[in-house]
Amino acid sequence: MKHKLTIACSKANLTKIRQFISESLGEVNLNEVETHKMILAVDEICANMIIHSNHCNPTRKIDVIVEAEPANQVIFIIKDRGIRFDFNTYSEPSMDEIISSKRKGGVGLMLVKRIMDKIEFSTDKNYNICRLTKRLSP
Repeated sequence: MKHKLTIACSKANLTKIRQFISESLGEVNLNEVETHKMILAVDEICANMIIHSNHCNPTRKIDVIVEAEPANQVIFIIKDRGIRFDFNTYSEPSMDEIISSKRKGGVGLMLVKRIMDKIEFSTDKNYNICRLTKRLSP
């Protein structure tokens, strides 16, 4: 199973992305909690790409691809042509730091790392690619 959505970089489209992921995962035998966790993780990456990489510019697009290998794993590929994110320089904030600074953001990637089994960021032919992998329980 493979599904693809290409959508403008507008925060208003996050609802459509969540709906697309939900419908795509409907073909995979998952419990509701696992489905919602994956939707949350993909939503977070898409929001980061729309807001930080593309500055909410609706003339720019992101591609969201869902690939499921039956009873094995689900792979989400999110691609854009915005500003590249260097995952190697990302350092996860501590909970104490987040709470003491009363910061509202900065926990999204931390959450994605806990939900997904593998996160990869790469660049290929002017595309920034985030690949999220979730292994499925038999």
